Amino acid sequence: MNATARRAFTAAIVVAAVVVAVLALWQLRLLIMLLFFAFTVAAAMRPSVEFLSRRRIPRGAAILLHYGALAGTVGLLLWAVVPRAINQVQTALGSAEDEAGFKGETLTWLNERLERLPRVEDLFDPALELTLLGFEIAIGIFFVFACAAYWIFERDDAVRLVTSLVPKGHRKTVRDTWDLIDLKLGAYVRGQALLILLVTTVLAICFWAIGLPFWLLIAVFAGIVEIVPVIGPFTAGALAVGVGLTESVGVGIAAGVIVLVVRLLEDYLVIPRVLGDAVGLSPLLVIVSVAASAILFGELAVLLAIPLAAVLGTLFEVVVLERDPAEQEVPTVLFPAQDAET
Repeated sequence: MNATARRAFTAAIVVAAVVVAVLALWQLRLLIMLLFFAFTVAAAMRPSVEFLSRRRIPRGAAILLHYGALAGTVGLLLWAVVPRAINQVQTALGSAEDEAGFKGETLTWLNERLERLPRVEDLFDPALELTLLGFEIAIGIFFVFACAAYWIFERDDAVRLVTSLVPKGHRKTVRDTWDLIDLKLGAYVRGQALLILLVTTVLAICFWAIGLPFWLLIAVFAGIVEIVPVIGPFTAGALAVGVGLTESVGVGIAAGVIVLVVRLLEDYLVIPRVLGDAVGLSPLLVIVSVAASAILFGELAVLLAIPLAAVLGTLFEVVVLERDPAEQEVPTVLFPAQDAET
């Protein structure tokens, strides 16, 4: 009886500990998401950081170069896109009162939404939730990039620590699996950045050529939503067609054809050459991963749906299917595999 009571008590303690751990992780899900995002950013930067490090540029300076290039790109985008986008919106809204039908209703609706936006001076009011939200976003961005920088320095030490806790017979498998996941995440992020730039540029030129209203805004939106698989491109296509129909049926059809052609070229020509089999996920798994991430963790988690699914898929292949991670083809985007593994 005493032995049975001890086993029951031990089982109860274990179950309670598991429940507490799960609840704690759930409460810390935002922190975990930000850390995973930081590890993904670090995986994307690490090959180029190592490439510069071999050319006698300190890692710290190389990381700062990356962040400076990113800040410069965002600043250039804001300088080049925002004024022209504002001009497009103001020009269209200026004629909203003279338009009738679907186009007039659409422009009026947009004008009403823009009027509800806070003024610039209101953004400095500490009582506004928007100010607090912006501060939280800024802190989150700083946290991600700071953790990504530290992870580039400390990743190898973390790998050695983890592998030292594993039986010797499995240490190589753990290290190879870790490296494979790191390579997949890095290749995916770099490939997505290239796709966003390519899609935005091509669609902007094509939309401008057919006279699509808000052509620059729609092209930038279409490029950004490339991050969200399947759903993002479909939303961008529907938006382009809808805006095109406000101009004429011909423009709407032309916009739809352009989006369809760009998407087909992307799926059958660009993605196989740029991304290849970077994550190794089927379209069904992609859709399920995106939907599940949005439902469980919110809209922000959609950005991490595919990287997280790639990690889980790789672990499933290694642990359950017992595939050797060292024998799997290493995905490369912009940098060869040896640069990422150094």
